[in-house]
Amino acid sequence: MEKTCFRHTDSEAYVSCGRCDRTICPDCMISAPVGFQCPECVAGAQVALPKTRFGGAFNTVPKVTRAILITCISIFLLSLLLGGVRSFALSFGMIPAAIAQGEWWRLLTSTLLHGSVLHLLFNMYALYWLGPQLERSLGHIRFAALYVLSALGGSVASYWFSDLRTVSVGASGAIFGLITATIVIGREMRTDVSQLVVLLGLNVVIGFLQPGIDWRAHFGGAIAGAAIALIYTKGTRLNRDQLHRAGLLGIFAFLVLATLVRNAQVSALIGL
Repeated sequence: MEKTCFRHTDSEAYVSCGRCDRTICPDCMISAPVGFQCPECVAGAQVALPKTRFGGAFNTVPKVTRAILITCISIFLLSLLLGGVRSFALSFGMIPAAIAQGEWWRLLTSTLLHGSVLHLLFNMYALYWLGPQLERSLGHIRFAALYVLSALGGSVASYWFSDLRTVSVGASGAIFGLITATIVIGREMRTDVSQLVVLLGLNVVIGFLQPGIDWRAHFGGAIAGAAIALIYTKGTRLNRDQLHRAGLLGIFAFLVLATLVRNAQVSALIGL
């Protein structure tokens, strides 16, 4: 369906006002610090805070990405000082038997740990590469929700399909979620994401070929990230926030339910 300017209905429009999100033609486009605004917003008729096309507030500093980077690096350095990465993995990593006994927090704390310097560098470089642009597109809150739910999705998938003796750590599930989210959002914005598709495929293959890689967490994170990004692309300016909130709550509820069901299975298997 062809879009037209809200002020000049006979003019084609492919740009949205940075404040009110209504489509505007070239005659109505007034340069703003970020993007363009319509004459009515510039004149003060609209007082809505600027939003991205996905509903997040405009931001230039990727605060959430920086916080995750600092947290993961700090925890890794701390683990080297206090007993080593293996000790931290046993205390805070994803261990099915421990989760079945009520230590649910391991599903998230495991995603803040890394098994080696190379493991840490790979994940943090991917976060540094993908995170800022996604955070600027989605806003701080939506990006944080994407990262946390992708991480949780990876952990739940690992909990379901890994050997019960598994000790798993790493932010790879969340990183795969960022990759698939970037692909989905990139396609929505009609940008070239072919390189990311190739990167995703290569990492899937490496996950199967390289021993010791929890490919199940990769798949769980990738599916969660794609689903969340798809939710973010839906809705109008009027119902967008409600739709996104409901979608995120639905995914979180599904992950909690999946964990409860798996808890019962693991408890039966280990005789709790």
